[in-house]
Amino acid sequence: MMKRTLAVFEILGLLVAVFLSGCSTPKEEYSKHFLWKVSDENSSVYLLGCIHFADSSFYPLDSVIINAFDRSDELAVELDISDSSVIKESVRLSSELGALKDEKTLDMVLPEDVLNSLDSLCLSWYIPSDFFYGYNPWAAAMTLSAIALQRTKFDARLGIDLFFLMRAHEKKQIISLETVEEQVSVFTGVGIPDSIGIFYLKNLIQEIAMLDSSITLFRRAWKTGNDSLFHVAMNLSTKKLDHSDSLLLEVVNENVYYSRNRKMSESVEKFLAENRNVFVVVGTAHLISEKENIIDILHRKGLTVEQL
Repeated sequence: MMKRTLAVFEILGLLVAVFLSGCSTPKEEYSKHFLWKVSDENSSVYLLGCIHFADSSFYPLDSVIINAFDRSDELAVELDISDSSVIKESVRLSSELGALKDEKTLDMVLPEDVLNSLDSLCLSWYIPSDFFYGYNPWAAAMTLSAIALQRTKFDARLGIDLFFLMRAHEKKQIISLETVEEQVSVFTGVGIPDSIGIFYLKNLIQEIAMLDSSITLFRRAWKTGNDSLFHVAMNLSTKKLDHSDSLLLEVVNENVYYSRNRKMSESVEKFLAENRNVFVVVGTAHLISEKENIIDILHRKGLTVEQL
């Protein structure tokens, strides 16, 4: 699974179900968790790194995680995907923002080798080859990622964030850290040149061949709180990039991760300043990615951060 897409899969999975309208493992013991307590002088919040797509083997969650949630008054997530109006608006905006303009179609934009690879993958998945042709390259890559994940039997409906959203209903206030437009803009590539979207899509198609192995590692890493193994899973299929491609990857990471991490860190600071007891659930990669992750940002701000 491409590490660049992990953070926005939960909405994509639900959207793909609309667009397509059409493995469990032995229980592992938790050694630690992707759960942190972040504190200032007089208050604290919890930060949980989640998997947006999961299966039944992730449940029941460890009591340390459940107890932290139960002690909190509010739940903060990237976006409240349990709200039908959010899904409806996401579908509308995705169709609007992810579409190519000026009567172009994806087959007109992609280099021949990338188009052939995409068509071959669609053929192997029994998807019409022109299914993605209305998307811009970035949106096509994001949607392809969601479909690939669904084929592994991981399900957005079993995602850790959705689990807590359903548990919070009528019990806790739910806070969205991002607006629908902000998140949809990320996975439709608003402001991203087609050249970067093409780079993104080309690499994703190559890496899908490693998806089953990546998923196995992600599952084991999350269940045991093993950040080293999580990093291995994130980089399992990452090939050595030349200087030009490395620059393109930085643009991708800035859009998907770094800018969002800075904003979400500001929200955590605000919760602490207002003495609010909040349980925050965001994609694990936002918390432990190798560069500019939320945990490191909060450390630099002088806050006390303890992993549980």
